[in-house]
Amino acid sequence: MITVLITTHNYGRFLEQAVDSVLAQDYPLDQVQILVVDDGSTDDTSERVKKYGNKIEYFYKPNGGQASALNFGFLHARGELIALMDADDLFMPSKLARIAEAFQQDPSLGMVYHRPQEWQVETDTRRDWDYPLISGDAHKEPDQFLLYVPHPTSCISFRRDSLKPLLPIPEHIRMIADCYLVALIPFLAPIRAIPESLTVYRIHGKNSEPYFANLYQADDKRMPVEIRERKAGQWQIVVDAMAKWLSDNGFSRKDRAVRNFLDRWTLSQDKERFIVRPPSRLQYFRHLLLYNSCYGPHISRRLRIINYFNAYGALITGYKHFYWLEVSRKKAVKLIRKVFRREATAT
Repeated sequence: MITVLITTHNYGRFLEQAVDSVLAQDYPLDQVQILVVDDGSTDDTSERVKKYGNKIEYFYKPNGGQASALNFGFLHARGELIALMDADDLFMPSKLARIAEAFQQDPSLGMVYHRPQEWQVETDTRRDWDYPLISGDAHKEPDQFLLYVPHPTSCISFRRDSLKPLLPIPEHIRMIADCYLVALIPFLAPIRAIPESLTVYRIHGKNSEPYFANLYQADDKRMPVEIRERKAGQWQIVVDAMAKWLSDNGFSRKDRAVRNFLDRWTLSQDKERFIVRPPSRLQYFRHLLLYNSCYGPHISRRLRIINYFNAYGALITGYKHFYWLEVSRKKAVKLIRKVFRREATAT
């Protein structure tokens, strides 16, 4: 059995389409449990779901945030496999069959995920994500997982037994709680990525509900400072919780996979913080050196040299004027290339 766990909060206007997309799957519905956890909605969600009768299992609980809703759902899930779904998304008809096939082919898998098809509702345009897809074991291929991007909720499915060491999710994580599971499960079991787009990820503009603030697709260039600060704070809660789980469960920085994981999230959080509050020269210098250390295996020797140039140059220019350092560096590179070309022509 597969449990499709749908968490919702005031998304009644979308929920019916989500449920209908599950009922339209190319997979035996007698092997599908559709579980809807309503995290304290004040809209007409409870009325809208009545038409489905016993086709779904609907639970209402006081509002507690995404971790709370997911934990509640996991307690009531009966499936060996659990596919997560946001109430404003849609499943492609082959979604459940494809993930079931992947799990059956490899009993060791703890998670299967896939690309989403992004649907911009305002323009009614769609595109497939092209972020890297990583499959394998984080302990065996730690450098590969530096490129691992946690995908949105509706793209991820778990083998129930593999989740047990990660549950319950700390309930102070009110948002992006699924990332806690997605980021940590490679330490417990291999994962597999399916290159197909099996979910429609609906982008429907700004939403006043912070529970569903769009953290995956936010445009930093246009985002107000207060939203950036909230976003950085929400991610920091998740990152701290993940670091605590690793520490509590005996995962040490001596393990390359753990070191890569922690350094990568540190760099990511630095980027968010620097947008809101520019760092000191020393902070930015350390950030650039950590980037070289962390991503060294994936960049060329030439780029590593350039990054060291930038790091030491940042000590002089500081973060606010780093752009001018980049301009100067590019001009210097062009000049050097011209010199080399002239020398090559002369010989």
